[in-house]
Amino acid sequence: MMHETRHGRKVVMSMIAKLGLYFQYPFVRYALIVGVLIALCSSLLGVTLVLKRFSFIGDGLSHVAFGAMAIASVLNLTNEMLLVLPVTVASAVLLLRTGQNTRIKGDAAIAMISVGALAFGYLIMNVFSTSSNLSGDVCSTLFGSTSILTLTGREVWICVMLSVLVVIFFILCYNRIFAVTFDEDFARAVGSNVEAYNLMIAIVIAVIIVLAMNLVGSLLISALVIFPALSAMRLFHSFRSVTICSAVLSVACAFLGIILSILAGTPVGSTIVAVDAAAFGICCLAAAVVNK
Repeated sequence: MMHETRHGRKVVMSMIAKLGLYFQYPFVRYALIVGVLIALCSSLLGVTLVLKRFSFIGDGLSHVAFGAMAIASVLNLTNEMLLVLPVTVASAVLLLRTGQNTRIKGDAAIAMISVGALAFGYLIMNVFSTSSNLSGDVCSTLFGSTSILTLTGREVWICVMLSVLVVIFFILCYNRIFAVTFDEDFARAVGSNVEAYNLMIAIVIAVIIVLAMNLVGSLLISALVIFPALSAMRLFHSFRSVTICSAVLSVACAFLGIILSILAGTPVGSTIVAVDAAAFGICCLAAAVVNK
């Protein structure tokens, strides 16, 4: 027993020493800062998207961002966000308008834009790309395998500023977001401009999607939006409690996922999503025990 205890202590001390060594590098600190901020922003509006049954808007916009990023890489733009962000925001507006069309429902509009943008982006990268490692570039963009560890100080500051704007927007517009989430007709009756708030929510989601591309890649972004919200809904039932719990869970899972990926040498994005999925399973078990 004592031998096992000593061995366990050695393992823990070795992990702490390894983390201390990695934290000396700026790119690791940058990854933690950006990861936590993106997780926080995703969770705040994730509850609204899940309750409005529009959670897969993240998928659609992430694939649009992939297409825009493919064009930016072919054009050799030094700052891809200058193209990716405006295109994704414009697509969010278009998606909202198309989803309100009686002939094209919201889920069909998302599927149409999502598949079209993904195919167009991959086609562009194949036809015009001059990279010697096309498969690696595509994999990195889709799954965020290495891009989070290559962030520059400038990109981190951009992420911090945009994240602060998202949090301020959510705090200032909390009551109206709550009203729009649960009853658009009531919100419209009391004088709220429902269309404007829906539009702002779509634009903010587009900003979050662009930020999250570097963290988990375009195929895994929806996990950051959906998992924390669904996990929180298993434990709480009020909008405020679910939102707070979702934010705490999302930040904790992102932080733990990045730490585990450093220690185990696994891809950052998929590790974070795996931790989110594990947290969802734990919340489901906890809810089942409490409700017995």
